[in-house]
Amino acid sequence: MSSSPEIGRSVLAGGVSVNYHDYGKGDPVILIHGSGPGVTAWANWRLTIPELSSRFRTLAPDMLGFGYTERPGAAPLVCDKSVWVAQLAALMDVLDIGRAHIIGNSFGGAIALAMAIAHPERVGKLVLMGAAGTSFPITDGLDRVWGYEPSFQAMREMMDLFAHDRTLVTDELAELRYKASARPGVQEAFAALFPAPRQRWVDALASDPDAIRALPHETLIIHGRDDRIIPLASSLTLHQWIDRSQLHVFGQCGHWTQIEHAAGFTRLVTDFLI
Repeated sequence: MSSSPEIGRSVLAGGVSVNYHDYGKGDPVILIHGSGPGVTAWANWRLTIPELSSRFRTLAPDMLGFGYTERPGAAPLVCDKSVWVAQLAALMDVLDIGRAHIIGNSFGGAIALAMAIAHPERVGKLVLMGAAGTSFPITDGLDRVWGYEPSFQAMREMMDLFAHDRTLVTDELAELRYKASARPGVQEAFAALFPAPRQRWVDALASDPDAIRALPHETLIIHGRDDRIIPLASSLTLHQWIDRSQLHVFGQCGHWTQIEHAAGFTRLVTDFLI
């Protein structure tokens, strides 16, 4: 048993060993993390999982190219949302989950949207938090995140971009995330996903507007008003396009809604899903 909370269970899905967390009982809810350097599902959702799992079966996988999920093959993974949709579908198959609610954060929001478009019958309700998935001019913050090169100082500065409340970004947290980003093979895989120029990866993660407009799912859209990574305008657009959507904007909040407003975020999501 690993001493790291970031390492959960392991299952072979789509020919790849996937690291994932699985807690609680009830309707399944799958949490999809963002794309920051050194990110893992646990780092992203560590405050959300204990609360949600009291009401739902809560699953959080490390997506391909991130965390402790296996990196298959010699060729680097490219930014192609269909790859992550296929991973998600394969994971649901092997865990015998026919249908699940999907919660996506940032990059994960783009994958949640793409999953709902590709496999609408397998998605219950959608929660999109600070979500990508539309085309927008890349922010300086996102360009810097995707262009990260490992050092403690670079990680400290990058994490400052995520949080409106900078007191959340301690040296200890920055050191932990820096070490995660510097594990063998992690930075090489990350850099291969998002090489410059990076506007093309925003566009690669975007789904077709007509397909988004056609989504039948009830959708909760959540965004931090002061987000410097994904612009609030992206969520405003999603709210306009998705007929059965509601939008909640947290003031004094950056890109870390589930951390900066953990209790309010979890309460909103729980009330929406039940």
